[in-house]
Amino acid sequence: MTRIGLIDYGMGNLHSVQRAFERLGCSISTVHDSAGMEDCEALVLPGVGAFDPAMERLESSGLATAIQRWCQADRPLLGICLGLQLLFEGSDEGTRPGLGLLAGHVAALPRQIGHPVPHMGWEPLRPMTPSPLLPAGAEPAWMYFVHSYAAVPSDPSCTTAAVAFGDHLLTAAVWQGRLGACQFHPEKSSLSGEAMLRRWLAWVEQPA
Repeated sequence: MTRIGLIDYGMGNLHSVQRAFERLGCSISTVHDSAGMEDCEALVLPGVGAFDPAMERLESSGLATAIQRWCQADRPLLGICLGLQLLFEGSDEGTRPGLGLLAGHVAALPRQIGHPVPHMGWEPLRPMTPSPLLPAGAEPAWMYFVHSYAAVPSDPSCTTAAVAFGDHLLTAAVWQGRLGACQFHPEKSSLSGEAMLRRWLAWVEQPA
């Protein structure tokens, strides 16, 4: 059985994420430090809240360095919501540097009449570069979003899914190497979210 580590730095919706993976028959345990990662085959980095406080907690606990080393060793990690944004170099929401695992920054959503911020609700994904999260030919997927910022990758090819927001297309999910992340909440996205998590788990279980 795949053992997943759920990173706990005090700013994640851990219970709903944990329950989602448990429903898929996955062994998942919370990780508070680098020692807790040792027996894990993959990590999940959730997050709800603001960029700077999240990075401060990751840095003060030593988790930031541990996550960077994990990904530099080409080991699987899935970011969710704020967990996606933290993977980038920085954010308009704060001044602290991010984890820097993906090139690019996180920008505030554009203000448009008829499109309130935060962007909240169910939206269909627009497939971009195929990945294990959203392979070519995957069924149309509606996912649940709650966010006021969105990543702007330096390399557009790492965007595996986008979402429409008024006249703009926002990054909805990214994939690079063995690092994946989604801006939406798959754990709150019913059957579509469950299918995506199931695909990710199946990919994790494949030989590297």
